[in-house]
Parts: sequence; structure tokens; C-alpha cells
Amino acid sequence: MKLARDTWLVFQRQLLLMIRTPIWIAVGIIQPVFYLLLFAPLLKKVLASEGARSYADVYQVYVPGLLAVLCIFGGLYTGFSLLGELRSGIIERSRVTPVSRLALLLGRAMREMVALLVQAVLITLIALPFGLRVSPLNLLLAYLLLGLLALMTSAISFGIALMVPTDAAMSPVVNTIAQPIALLSGVLLPLTLAPEWQQQAARWNPFYWAVEGMRALFSGHAGDDVVWQGLLVVAVMTVLAVYWSARLFSTRVR
Repeated sequence: MKLARDTWLVFQRQLLLMIRTPIWIAVGIIQPVFYLLLFAPLLKKVLASEGARSYADVYQVYVPGLLAVLCIFGGLYTGFSLLGELRSGIIERSRVTPVSRLALLLGRAMREMVALLVQAVLITLIALPFGLRVSPLNLLLAYLLLGLLALMTSAISFGIALMVPTDAAMSPVVNTIAQPIALLSGVLLPLTLAPEWQQQAARWNPFYWAVEGMRALFSGHAGDDVVWQGLLVVAVMTVLAVYWSARLFSTRVR
């Protein structure tokens, strides 16, 4: 109970800080909206072999990948905020309070999860006039998958920030990790269009299972095995990421 209460207190504080600067949510969706408006229409001919007969079919395939990109890149860059708090002494002052150290990380990660989910909802709403159609229940399951993905990437980013405690060093590290992860998860195009070796390599990427699960949900196939497989893989990886990040926080922050 103490962990839950402490996490809620930290989350409330972090959420208040985010509400005071809502420009970050707007900035976070500008680039995805550009891809939605300017890149997705180019995929109709490319996805014809996948059964895309209209632009609505294209958005049905592309939007889940775009939402995953939001979590991959948005989540992996959240560690920069932790670096700022470490430099200013906020984390050090928080650690001398009775608040659980795990809660200090979980509360911040949950704030990032909420911010990314708000952006995901806005992008989904923007895609509706272009023909995107998804049932409310399937959409909620997709958002659950996205929420776990955002929590996992935020925890990983916090762990990287604790290992590489400078902005100049962290940026290339995050880029080096994020780019191959995104490309091997099929966020831009389904990997059924890729060579066999790339498809096999993607199966070792947890983000691939998340993207495939969301595409199945957006296509109305909630009963497909890939949905529960994606939820299971992401849930396990989220627990491991939070545990790893919390251990680093306990040992590296003095």
C-alpha cells in the first residue's frame, strides 16, 4: 500500500508539472501528424499486396505503427528530464524523504505514459476523418498495449540516464538503440514485405510483437494469437525494465 500511495503522490506532482506546460503534448504530436497527413497516403500502392484497396485500409495498417513510434521515440527520450532533475538536486532531495525510491521512478514513468497516451488519442481522432475505423473495445486493448510500451520505454530511458549522466552522451546512445528497434518492429510498413532474414530477426524484438498485436486489434482481429502474445511479451519486458531501472536508481544515485 505504501508503494502505491507514494507512486500516486509522485505521479500527481509530475502530472501537475506537465499540465502547467501543455505545449509539450502539442510538440509531441506535430511530427506524427505530418507523417499521418503527408506520408501515409503514399503507401496505398505499396500496401496493395497486403490487401489495401483504399486509403482507409492504409490508415488501418499505418496508424498502429505510428502510435508505436510515438512510444518508442517519445518514451526513450524521457530520460533527459531525469538528467535535469539529477543536475538540479531534485532527486537527491526526494531521496531523503520517506517516499519509496521505486515510487520516485514509477510516478515519473506513469506521467510519461499518460502524456504518450494523450498524444495517441489525439492522433487516433485525427485519423478518423481519413477512414480509420476500430471498435471501442479493440481500441482500449490497443491503448493498454501502448501504455505498457510507454512504461517500458520510459523505464529503459531512466536507466540509460542513470548510466550515461550527460546530455551529450545520452543522445547518441538513445538514437543508436531506437533506430534499429523501430526498423525491426515494422512501424512504417508490415515486415511481411521484408526479406526472410529481417522477419526472423524481428521476432526477437519485443516491439515487433507490440506492433503486430496493435495492427490485429485495429483490423478487428482481437482473437488472433499475436494480440495476447504481444500483451504477454510487453508485460514481461515492462516488469524487467522497471526492475532494472529501479536497481540502478538505488545503487547509482547517492
